[in-house]
Amino acid sequence: MSRKREIALGVECAWTPLPEPRRSSWLWIVFITLLVALGAWELGRGAWIQAKAWLAQSLIAHAWARTLSGERQAKPWPWADTWPVARLTVPRLGIERYVLAGADGTAMAFGPGHVSGTPLPGEAGNSVIGGHRDTHLAFLAKLKPGDMLIAERADGRRVTYRVSAMEVLDRREVWVTKQEGPARLTLVTCYPFDAWRAGGSQRYVLVAFLS
Repeated sequence: MSRKREIALGVECAWTPLPEPRRSSWLWIVFITLLVALGAWELGRGAWIQAKAWLAQSLIAHAWARTLSGERQAKPWPWADTWPVARLTVPRLGIERYVLAGADGTAMAFGPGHVSGTPLPGEAGNSVIGGHRDTHLAFLAKLKPGDMLIAERADGRRVTYRVSAMEVLDRREVWVTKQEGPARLTLVTCYPFDAWRAGGSQRYVLVAFLS
């Protein structure tokens, strides 16, 4: 054998072989991969929820424009079982909300819901609107006595309410929906605002009188 070949073999034999990967290393790789996949799925899910909420509000706004043009019960999408009945704005907070027909879970997933059997905003009596404390009616926590609420009706007329009082009540105290007394707007949501779980036994009730 030539000297060159001996040198080559010597170098080859002296090279430290790579260690075989341990099983624990593979487990860590699988674990990290699963974490990355789960994180990507959660981010995608959150983005989809935000996109769906934005699209829903855009469709509801378009349905409200059709309502102002004279269409009755303008559904925001063909299979919807609700439609906008008023638009509520809070000038001091820059808040705008479309009030939907019905105060059930389906309607309140997309906006405050008008309680059936009570007058619409701007009409005589007590117009009652319910909504979720952590989404569409979260702004109630920031309202103060004297704040102005403006309700736009389906006929385009705008009426102004002034916040009069706020109170925490038991959910069984349904007298807040009674119709006796002057024209007013009653907004109801769950309480406390920072509760971990929805529902509960308490309700935050805000009353605003027509000014």
